[in-house]
Amino acid sequence: MKKDSKKRMHGFIWLFIFILSFSGYAGEVMNWPQFRGPGAMGIAENPSLPEKWSKEENVAWKVPVDGMGWSCPCVWGERIFLTTALNSGKTEKIKEGLYFGGERPAPRDIHEWKVICLDLKTGKTMWSRTVHKGIPAHARHLKNSYASETPVTDGERVYAYFGNVGLFAFDMEGKRIWDYRWKPVKTRLGWGTAASPFLHKERIYVVNDNEEQSFLTALDKKSGSVIWTRSRDEPSNWSPPFVWENSLRTEIITPGTGRTRSYDLDGKVLWTLKGLSQITVPSPFAEGDLLFLCSGYVGDRRKPFFAIRPGAKGDISLGPDENANRFIAWCQKKGAPYMPTPVLYDGRVYVLLDRGLLSCYEAKTGKVIYDRQRLGKSAKFTASPLAYNGRIFCFGERGETVVVEAGDAFRMLGRNELGEMIMSTPAVAGDCLIIRTLHHLYCIRNTGA
Repeated sequence: MKKDSKKRMHGFIWLFIFILSFSGYAGEVMNWPQFRGPGAMGIAENPSLPEKWSKEENVAWKVPVDGMGWSCPCVWGERIFLTTALNSGKTEKIKEGLYFGGERPAPRDIHEWKVICLDLKTGKTMWSRTVHKGIPAHARHLKNSYASETPVTDGERVYAYFGNVGLFAFDMEGKRIWDYRWKPVKTRLGWGTAASPFLHKERIYVVNDNEEQSFLTALDKKSGSVIWTRSRDEPSNWSPPFVWENSLRTEIITPGTGRTRSYDLDGKVLWTLKGLSQITVPSPFAEGDLLFLCSGYVGDRRKPFFAIRPGAKGDISLGPDENANRFIAWCQKKGAPYMPTPVLYDGRVYVLLDRGLLSCYEAKTGKVIYDRQRLGKSAKFTASPLAYNGRIFCFGERGETVVVEAGDAFRMLGRNELGEMIMSTPAVAGDCLIIRTLHHLYCIRNTGA
């Protein structure tokens, strides 16, 4: 009897696991807590995730999002978190692609900065909170927004950062726990802010590189109190910080125009690296004991992509004719993108250039597998690519997602059209792909399943 009972119990357990897995609404696979998800890697694995969609196909739900924001969705359990900024006046239409002349003066209309929580199953708003209301204290680029920084969550609280407004902590039910505000600062040509915060254990790290007083700060996630702040001799940049846990130590990585800096957890500089382009935007990322960082501003001849080993100290910059040294495993000197962060998947790094070209490098060596393969005649890309189920997904500004087979040979597998601008990197939750467009939030799912 005991053996039969055990068999029945095991059967019920496996049935329960199967149902949860099949439904796509279970367990840790649901959590996409920050920009580019777990580990900031942009990777998911779920055989039920969709590979094809359109305005009508595999759309589980679609809801309008008021205001404007290019922050990415983050997900915990059945909650999606999003930020936006509502303009009481008229918002100018955005142009696609890279261009000069997008600078705009600070608006005179009242704006409202919001944090929104939506239900993953239905898309219905669970709660919405206004954190600030007033006339913006700074300008923004036409393609930027006043809500471009992606929130982060640990399942107990969600932390929403608006660069020239402040950092706001809410519990999962929408109760404000604390906030910390910074004095507004000027950015390069009035382009605005966009560097997302990074949550690591009990701390939140914020980088704000600007034209007045750049800084890196560490805050206690429970209380919002400042643990330390370090001034940075840097002009405006838009790359978020990244916490690298390698086999030797834990480091806070901050790319910069003058120097990329690595800090220890007390805010002391461990090493520096010169040689990035004039503007840094992509996020650093790591796999084990290799750190990857890049900077490819289109107006600069330098577009380096570095792979760095742990244990460095002091200045580790390359000489003029060097592509590697003791702590730099390799460097592709013209291999970096301007906006999208590359994705490392199955031993290969896929680099998506803003003008619609895809390159692939061997992650350990930097060896070129293929170079600058075109994704479309006039395709433009700002969002970072994602990888899952042997596919690389490249989300174009026109709302077209190009699907490429992962591997040594470049092969396009298809195109998925939504017909509305995408500049926000999507999130993955179980078997759902959450895509933010200019005016909507989509939940893409294999609805036939």
